[in-house]
Amino acid sequence: MGPDVPLLNDYKQEFFLKRFPQTVLGGPRFKLGYCAPPYIYVNQIILFLTPWVWGGVGTLLYQLGVMKDYYTAALSGGLMFVTALILQMTNLYAKQKTVTVERMQIQNTLTDEDEFEFSSCVGSETVKFIIPGKKYIINTVFHSLLAGVLCGLGTWYLLPNRITLLYSNIGGTVVIFVFGWVTICIGEYSLIINTATETATFQALDTYEITALMRPFYIFVFIAVDLAHRFAVNTPILEQTNQILHIIFLFLPFLWAMGILPPLDALFLWGMEQLLEFGLGGSPMSSNTKLLVMFLISAGTAIASYFIPSTLGVILFMTGFGFILSLNLSEIAFAFKHTMISYLASRRSKNMHRGLRVQFGWREFIFYLAVLTFALTEAGLLHQFAGFSPFSKASPQAIASYILIILLMIMWILREIQRVYLFGVFRNPFYPKDVRTVTVFMEKQRRLMKVGVVRRILLTLVSPFAMIAFLSLDRSLQTLHSVSVCIGFTRIFRMVWQNTENALLDIVVVSIAQLLVFNPDLWWNRSLNTGIRLLLVGILRDRLLQFVSKLQFAIAILLTSWTEKKQRRKSTATLITLNVIFFPVLLTFIAISALLSSPLLPLFTLPVFLIGFPRPIRSWPGPASATACVCSDTVYYQQMVPSLAVALQSALAAGSLGLSLPGSHYLCRFQDRLMWILVLEKGFTYCGVNIKGLELQETSCHAAEAHRVDEIFEMAFEQQEHTKILSPNHHFGHILTPCTVLPVRLYSDARNVLSGIIDSHENLKHLKDDFIKVLVWMLIQYCYKKSKTWESPGNANKNKKGSFPENQRSGAVGRSRPLREEDSFSVDTIEDWTDDSDIFDLESSSRMKDRKEPGQLETTPKVHLSIPGSVETQSQDVPQEMSPEDKLYRAIVLGLPAVDKGKQQEVLPQVEFSCSYSELLSIPEEWRTAPVPSSKVNEMKQRFPEEWYRFILSQLDFFHLKEKPSNLLEDLMKDKALKDLYIHGVLSCCFGLFGLDNTVPAPSHVFRAYAGGIPWSVGLDWLTSKPELFQLALKAFRYTFKLMVDKASLGPVENFAELVNYLEEYESDWYIGLVSDLEWQQAVLQEKPYLFSLGHDPNMGIYTGRVLTLQELLVQVGKLNDEAVRGQWANLSWELLYATNDDEERYSIQAHPVLLRNLTVQAADPPLGYPIYSSELLHLPLF
Repeated sequence: MGPDVPLLNDYKQEFFLKRFPQTVLGGPRFKLGYCAPPYIYVNQIILFLTPWVWGGVGTLLYQLGVMKDYYTAALSGGLMFVTALILQMTNLYAKQKTVTVERMQIQNTLTDEDEFEFSSCVGSETVKFIIPGKKYIINTVFHSLLAGVLCGLGTWYLLPNRITLLYSNIGGTVVIFVFGWVTICIGEYSLIINTATETATFQALDTYEITALMRPFYIFVFIAVDLAHRFAVNTPILEQTNQILHIIFLFLPFLWAMGILPPLDALFLWGMEQLLEFGLGGSPMSSNTKLLVMFLISAGTAIASYFIPSTLGVILFMTGFGFILSLNLSEIAFAFKHTMISYLASRRSKNMHRGLRVQFGWREFIFYLAVLTFALTEAGLLHQFAGFSPFSKASPQAIASYILIILLMIMWILREIQRVYLFGVFRNPFYPKDVRTVTVFMEKQRRLMKVGVVRRILLTLVSPFAMIAFLSLDRSLQTLHSVSVCIGFTRIFRMVWQNTENALLDIVVVSIAQLLVFNPDLWWNRSLNTGIRLLLVGILRDRLLQFVSKLQFAIAILLTSWTEKKQRRKSTATLITLNVIFFPVLLTFIAISALLSSPLLPLFTLPVFLIGFPRPIRSWPGPASATACVCSDTVYYQQMVPSLAVALQSALAAGSLGLSLPGSHYLCRFQDRLMWILVLEKGFTYCGVNIKGLELQETSCHAAEAHRVDEIFEMAFEQQEHTKILSPNHHFGHILTPCTVLPVRLYSDARNVLSGIIDSHENLKHLKDDFIKVLVWMLIQYCYKKSKTWESPGNANKNKKGSFPENQRSGAVGRSRPLREEDSFSVDTIEDWTDDSDIFDLESSSRMKDRKEPGQLETTPKVHLSIPGSVETQSQDVPQEMSPEDKLYRAIVLGLPAVDKGKQQEVLPQVEFSCSYSELLSIPEEWRTAPVPSSKVNEMKQRFPEEWYRFILSQLDFFHLKEKPSNLLEDLMKDKALKDLYIHGVLSCCFGLFGLDNTVPAPSHVFRAYAGGIPWSVGLDWLTSKPELFQLALKAFRYTFKLMVDKASLGPVENFAELVNYLEEYESDWYIGLVSDLEWQQAVLQEKPYLFSLGHDPNMGIYTGRVLTLQELLVQVGKLNDEAVRGQWANLSWELLYATNDDEERYSIQAHPVLLRNLTVQAADPPLGYPIYSSELLHLPLF
């Protein structure tokens, strides 16, 4: 696709131009796309201005001195409430009236689905069009009441006298009064008349009609500040805030239209997350429920600390609960629940199956208990005996500050030298060069692994205790019952464990400021305690990092819109010029976005930047779950994720992935697999991540971006040109920065063209002989394994004797005896033709009814053929039911010449084994009934590999037999009847797969046979009627084909022992089949060492072999720019949920090698994204 592909197609453009004015005005539909009567527009204008009319009545009465201000508000609100109820009742009446009339109307299928036929000014269609109504009765009442309250308070908020007191300017009063009422009218219309679709859409569906409450909520926030100012006395800050908010109030319609203000669900989730992280020291959570529970517990802890009367008690309470709340409480609760269930179940049943392995056991419990005990002891002793000395350069707290500064520098250095690039700019000279194999990498990285262990100890054990020492010595804790102290120190005592690295940085910054600034009159020292200083520094640090990331993202879009030729549109030059001219405005947008912790939204991923609405750090409303677009390739991710999680656990603990915080994104690459990792939670010694797998069937856009990812990783890890010290990162500025490689146990995928092997006449000529050998081996192995279930040969003989009744009823199909070449099908062997017969019936209940006992010989029934249209009686000795195969054979022989009717049926003679143990290896008797001529049996006897047959028998041990003669194997080899059974069994399978001719099979026939798609034949029909034998034959043929490929690649087989080794290896370590087989997916999940599949490309006319090999290989990992991902996801949400731009070829989904736009869209949560695999929350222990 070219760069000038339309941002929106023609239909979506028209749709957007109708929807956006409706959003701006709060719901009125003035652009319909078809002609409507004028009263439709007039009615909407009247309803839009109704709140202003009632508010104007109240305002006039107040200005004339007739009523006081609060009575005025009550009057306007009451009028609006009654009006809203009347409007809703009118809608309900119109719906009921329409229901009774619609039965008599004939719907015009040619009219547009959005087009209404209006009959009158107040007709039912008119009412339903203007006032859609509410889904729930409770919302009808509640929203009407809310509309009355909003109108009353809005009237009070915009009283001219009140505005004049704030600004002392009549002109300003008029402007605020007029445009303020426009804002209120917009809010009222969206609440009670028709709710507009918001540009700030978080949920795909508005189930409970929450969207209608969004605009009134923000109006109530502004009014609440004004009410606080009215009833507060001498509060200059409130007055100034009220003045500013009255002006911002006029711009609320603009903020709503631009989607800057979040919907209520996103607002409350974002607010709880921000308060939990920056106000209470916690971490963002992976689900809304966990977020709410953790917020309530953390807030309760902060409140409880306010009422503790002792300073020592406060210290111990904050230290203890800070540590406990930083642990992975959900996993601990799950482990406790699992332990209790297992204990109770063990009392009932000692052999009950164990559940999933839990990661929290006695070892972890003892470790956490020891850490908590030491932390409480340290905090208590230091505060009690050394916490009263003032801060100075030689005070105990200053000494702790020096230790923390040293720790920060050491940990920062140890973290950076484990990554392939220092600061993402220069290549790390300590990182192994030219990393290609696991062995070489592990050998070269041994030193770095030691560095990671040292850093893990410093991070987990040393740093938290050093920070607790610093905090316990602070004099601010001597002041009890201070809200600021409780909030600040509750936060930092928890953050020490929850987010150790950032807490260390914050404390070092504050301690350096204390060491450099001793002036007690300075605002920093006079008005703020240490806890509040740390809170402000933490917020400033986070917002500053966000600002830098957003600025990098914006610059990347600006530059690549011109430097990448495929991104260069006709409007690019104009957009870049405007961005350069208004660069201060762009910086302001980025700063506001960083301040709100909201994504920077590039509209259609063009250099047109908007401020996205604030939302949780995970970007999506639902929890991380296994929701994905599952396909056949999903199993490859399912197999590798457990091993990848273990490797990630070590990398995150060592710090080789950089500073990983909730909201961090990583991209892993191996061959055609792309794994997207999102960090959702972080705490003391644990990290919660979600892993997604992207599609393997690469489109052109996917392939272009994946190729750039490969280039970046290859430049970082595989090329030898990094011999220079501190060589630069040639892809600096890309949103992907390589970090390290991880050893992961997964499947490598190798695909080869089999030209010269499958089409080789020499190879195909030996294929049948090899198939006979493989089939003999497989049949003997099958019978040998089956014999292990028999207790003794006595039972076998008993079964054998009991399976040959003297007077056996004729019940087998006519092809149960060997056919002579001079024979033909007799009419006697055909059933009667009945009108109820169905020769195409593939499954019949008669098959179940006529199923023979195991070991029972089948004989040919005597059947008669009725001429169609004639009437005949059916013989008494003919079965009333028949198998589908009998029906099909009956149809086939209708046109064959007649033969002597007096010819009698032949019954398979009883097999007499010369060795009593031969019955153990006897093939099932129903497998001996293939309709093959006797001449072919003789021919097979000549081709039968007797030496191979004897060699296989000599390999059997029969250890499962308690008593066996010493010459058992020799007797088996000499048993001619047993050998004849295998000859007939092998011939039956060859007859089914290859037919009776001896021609060399063509490559196409080999492929069809491998895939199990051979054209129908009599032999194949017989073979498929024995499903177990058919599967054995198919498996043997696939083994034979794999043997042919191996012989062509590795050389011929030297002896029988080597051939057996091949076959045993195929049986134990390989799955040989098709990629589309269900067994293929099961083999991948079971981690079979090798898998082989044969494929065919009809376009190229070539046959391909695919081999999957399970081994430990290196997966490359890179860190993504978090804000670039959040920004593109914000645009995706806006584009699909608001603009409904779901065109598969839209501009914003096209390949962008720098922003990885297509991959980022894929990695979004469904239904907006389409990953083929998504794990549930994975809890990775980091100790």
